[in-house]
Order: sequence, then C-alpha cells, then structure tokens
Amino acid sequence: MFSEQRIRQVLFYLSLVVFFIGLPFILSFALGYIFDIRTLKFTKAGLIDLETQPQGAVVYLNKVLLKEKTPATIRELLPGTYNIALELENHYPWQRDVRVEAGQVTRLDKIIFFPLRSNIEQMNKDKISSFWLDLEKGKIYYLNHEESAIYRSDLEGENFERIGNFSGIDFPIKEWKISPDREKLVCFNPRKIAVVYLNPKPDLPSAQAAPLMLDYPNRRISNVFWHSDSYHLILITDRNIEVQEASLKSAPINLADLNTRNVPVFYDDTKDVLYFLDSERALDGKFYDNVYKLEIGAKFSPFQEFINSKPGE
Repeated sequence: MFSEQRIRQVLFYLSLVVFFIGLPFILSFALGYIFDIRTLKFTKAGLIDLETQPQGAVVYLNKVLLKEKTPATIRELLPGTYNIALELENHYPWQRDVRVEAGQVTRLDKIIFFPLRSNIEQMNKDKISSFWLDLEKGKIYYLNHEESAIYRSDLEGENFERIGNFSGIDFPIKEWKISPDREKLVCFNPRKIAVVYLNPKPDLPSAQAAPLMLDYPNRRISNVFWHSDSYHLILITDRNIEVQEASLKSAPINLADLNTRNVPVFYDDTKDVLYFLDSERALDGKFYDNVYKLEIGAKFSPFQEFINSKPGE
C-alpha cells in the first residue's frame, strides 16, 4: 500500500498535470477563444445579441431551447451559421439563419412581434365608399357616394359627423384635396373641377350649398393644388400652369407655358412654390429636360382684394 506521503505526492503531480493541460483552455476561454473539435484548434468566439419588441420571447438555437429570454446574448459561438427561432405567446413566431463571424457581434435589434389577432376597429358610423386621412389635423374624411355625403371624424373614429355634400358631381373623380383652412374640398378629372364647401353657414351665399363646377373642355388637367390662401387653385394642364380663383366669375391667369405633357410636379404648400420638369430647346436645336422653380406666392399681390371675398360674389 502507498504511504500517505506517497499518495500526496501522486495527487500533487497529478494536479500539476491537470493544471498545465487545462491552462491553455482556461486562458483561451478568458481571452474569448474556444476549442473547435472540428479543426482541433482554438478559434475566436462570436456572439449573437437579440432585442425584440415586445420583450420576453423564448429563444431556440438550432432548435434547442435556451434559458434566456429576450433581450438575450448568446455567447461562445463558433464561426458558422445558426438557426435562431423566437416565440412569444399570442404573436407570430420569428425565425432566421444567422451567420456568426469569429470575434464579432451579430446584432439583431429590430425584431418586432406582430399579434396573432390584429386590433381592428371600425371607424365610420355610417355607410361610406372611400376615405382619406388628414394627418396634419388628425382627421379622417369619408365619402358616401350613394348619398353624396361627406363625413369627418378624428383618428379614433370619434366625433363622427356629416360636414357636406357633393350632389351634382356626376363625373369620374381622379383625386380629392382639402384646402389649407379645412373649409373646402376640390376634386377633379382631366376636364372638370369641382369645389365643395364644408359646413356652409346660413349667412353665406346660397351658391355654397352646392359644389362650384368649373369646366375645361379645351385642356387636360393633370393636377390641382390649393394655394395657401385657400381661395386660389393652381392648375397643371397639358399646355400650361395657371392659377384660378375658386369663383365662377374669375378668369384663369397663365403663369407658364409647357412644352411637355404630364410633367412631374411638386408643390410646396408652405411657401407656395411649384417645382416642375419641362423640356426646352437648346442652342444645338435639341430639347433637354430641366427642373424649374416657380414662386407663386408673389404673383398674388395685385389680387389680395379678391382673396378675402366670398365665393360666388
């Protein structure tokens, strides 16, 4: 039998052997390296950082359930591709193959869980055919084509009320646009324009009870914008750019002639500036496209006396 001293010596030398054998693994682990049994080499580890909205999703790594829930960091990963699956109760699951590189962090921080049953709520309180949103003022406008009625509510569907009608508009409508003062709507197609007055007051002209109809038989209208005064309309036609008062007794003012039909336009309604593309003949005789800036606001200084006048007067 070994003496007690002999046993101690054996255990001492055995511990030294274990220490020196394990030392590379301990140091490598401390420095972020792990041993790859596939290559029998130490390799810098990578990690995957997961953030979700909402939080608290369970995490599967290659179909193995982990203890952590999101937000979570999966460490000590060898370089390679891993399948990450996330599950959250009452939400659609999320899954993706994720590539991990040596010594790098793979961040997945834009994961959104969408509910299995979306929160759908009916907004209108009457029959409607179409609608559009006025996000600036937080309103929804609804059209009932059967009754030629216009309704309005807030973005929650509350304060639902009838605010106007568009009876008499029997032409196909391309688009509706609301005036900056939120008191009028304009709709148009290539040949006609109609202005609808919202919440007409009893003391105003009876003409406001029905839409104002403007015909353009000799031109094709491609777009219409409200001027910031909520009284003038900026018309883009196949021939020109012109301004038209929202009144039957007004005559259009030609602001610019166009060489190109259906020109791209952008109207800055905060400054009353129109940007548009048109072609122009250069010195070499060829036509080239150019972008132009038309400052419309200054054009109306001679007409300020008409801006505050009532439509139909």
